[in-house]
Amino acid sequence: MTFLLFLAVGSVAGLLAGLFGIGGGMVIVPVLVITFAAQGVSETVLTHMAVATSLATIVFTSLSSVREHHRQGGVDWTLVGVMSIGIVLGTMVGVSLITTVPGPLLQKIIGVFALLLALKMFFGLEPKGAGKRPGNRGLMVAGSVVGFGSSWFGIGGGTFTVPYLSWMKIPMRQAVATSAACGLPIALTGALSNVVAGWNHEALPAWSTGFLYWPAILGIVLTSVPFAKVGAKLAHRLDQALLKKSFALLLFVVGIKFLLF
Repeated sequence: MTFLLFLAVGSVAGLLAGLFGIGGGMVIVPVLVITFAAQGVSETVLTHMAVATSLATIVFTSLSSVREHHRQGGVDWTLVGVMSIGIVLGTMVGVSLITTVPGPLLQKIIGVFALLLALKMFFGLEPKGAGKRPGNRGLMVAGSVVGFGSSWFGIGGGTFTVPYLSWMKIPMRQAVATSAACGLPIALTGALSNVVAGWNHEALPAWSTGFLYWPAILGIVLTSVPFAKVGAKLAHRLDQALLKKSFALLLFVVGIKFLLF
């Protein structure tokens, strides 16, 4: 039954990724926290496992996404290459710091982030564009911020990267494609760093490698990739404004749950 839940989580996460052009980490992490708790996983590791496992699933889902974006010529690989230097460093630092944060406190932090993201999506808040592309140093600093934040919330970075690229006046289609490509170094670095950070932790359940939990990774990956394609097709048929407001309300509920319960 638990594996069926992982399959369901993957389908919802993939669908949302296709609909909104963002990863499903903000769905995967809360559901995994609840599922791991129901399995009796120690609260000292369950939130860290949820974040790490979410990042690991993004490795597989982003490969499919990046391949398609590259085929359509939407990825600015020069931009990805420069930002990835900062992304790798920021992600490694983020993982090293998150392991020092108690699980219950980490849930509160994720709850606050979910509420902020809900407000952003519901009211359509976007930064005003500067129209100026920073130098390599600025891009690496931005990449480090994206990697650091993503490592804490188990996301592929689109929540941070797309607004940043839009701020630089990069066309939205190219911004989404380039953000998807930036998600791969985030996920790879985050997954590997969490293997090291959680290696041989005494509270980990069976089928874990560090903080990665393989049954959840398998179940989510099996369904998230095909459902992402379904979401992408629906995105052209459904009212995007209504969908975003609905997803914002879901994030609001997630935030409140993590903060109050």
